[in-house]
Amino acid sequence: MTVNDIPLISLFQRVLDPMIIMGMLYLVSALLGATFNGDALVLMVLAFFVSSAVYEHVDPYRAWRGGRMGAFARDIVVGWAGTVALLCVLGAASGLSKRFDERVILCWFVLTPVVLLLSRLPMSGRSSRASEMRSVVVIGANDVGLKFAKVVDSNPNLCMSVTGFFDDRTEDRRPAGMQHPMLGRMADVAEYVRQHNIKMIVISQPLSAQPRIRKLLDELQDTTASVYFLPDIYVFDLMQARFDTVGGMPVIAICESPFTGLNSMVKRTSDIVLALIIQVLLLPIMLVIAIAIMSTSPGPVIFRQRRYGLYGEEIIVYKFRSMTVAEDGAKVVQATKNDSRITRVGAFLRKTSLDELPQFINVLQGRMSIVGPRPHAVAHNEQYRKLIKGYMLRHKVKPGITGWAQVNGLRGETETLDKMEARINYDLDYLRRWSLLLDVWIILRTVQVVLKRENAH
Repeated sequence: MTVNDIPLISLFQRVLDPMIIMGMLYLVSALLGATFNGDALVLMVLAFFVSSAVYEHVDPYRAWRGGRMGAFARDIVVGWAGTVALLCVLGAASGLSKRFDERVILCWFVLTPVVLLLSRLPMSGRSSRASEMRSVVVIGANDVGLKFAKVVDSNPNLCMSVTGFFDDRTEDRRPAGMQHPMLGRMADVAEYVRQHNIKMIVISQPLSAQPRIRKLLDELQDTTASVYFLPDIYVFDLMQARFDTVGGMPVIAICESPFTGLNSMVKRTSDIVLALIIQVLLLPIMLVIAIAIMSTSPGPVIFRQRRYGLYGEEIIVYKFRSMTVAEDGAKVVQATKNDSRITRVGAFLRKTSLDELPQFINVLQGRMSIVGPRPHAVAHNEQYRKLIKGYMLRHKVKPGITGWAQVNGLRGETETLDKMEARINYDLDYLRRWSLLLDVWIILRTVQVVLKRENAH
């Protein structure tokens, strides 16, 4: 795949894929003799927007660009399955699903991913032609430049070939592990590019080298090579990094919440729908729990504790009271195994995680999410933010009733700093990797973990 194919891939992902999905609905309707009415048009429009959002998160073209065709096919199928699931939920909620011919919908669901995969064959043939291999030189023998070269070498579908590096630094200042030759200094670039008909130049230089970069760009105007700038921000641990604009000015997001724009709407909608369903289904159980708590130990049914929420702002989190104390001060002692403060009813609630059920009210209030980093007591936050690097970044999203750390064995007490660090690492990993499918997977894993009663006390 050449550099010029990148806009083509963007076109497939953002426009042509959803258009294929819409076209398949019309085609299947016509072949089966079904009437294409206003309801079908509504479904077509919904399919366009839902599939666009889903495939933006699944991003099958990431595997395509890496030459991993099996993973690409898997992502196409997974993305379509997610699209179908969301359309089914929307159809059931609106009553639209009852207005369609079941044969049409079933055939559409089955045939669409096949057609999506077949539509890539012409592009695959194009990307495999050796004549389109582009020669690349990298300006800057540094960690970022080497990382770029390794990416190119490991992704044959890019159809790029790194010829070598140019750099003004002496050999002893160059990073170890260079697999490509040094071709000269920055002053030699323009002449080398002209003589060897280099197609692409990647500048991997810090912003402090601006005068040299300006001089180099002036010299490269006498060539036909495409020039790209590789920002040195990639040496950092990025979180939801992306290019954006503020008032028309380009900016690069280095550390951002995954829940902005459409993502925020998808996350909030799924939270409200699931929380309402769960609250209605479990209301009788919650009433029984409330009666059991009142009749077995003195004190309130609901335990309210101050915790940090979105952007580190204090929120009040609800739980069924499971202990004889209600600590919410400057010092909070975590519950331990066989803790004498835990009541008999409370022990059962904590084992089964039923004490967390009132937090679905927090979800409906907008203070929490169903999936996200678990909220810690304010006292624990103030303690660990001084000990663990990046601890407060977990508050770039709403806290959750369950989370990525909890389904990976870090549920319950964190009696050592190492355990808390591991929990925070999982929380930050969730922020980097978030997708709606990941949330669904965490919810399913949570049910399994709760049934096994792992690490609960």
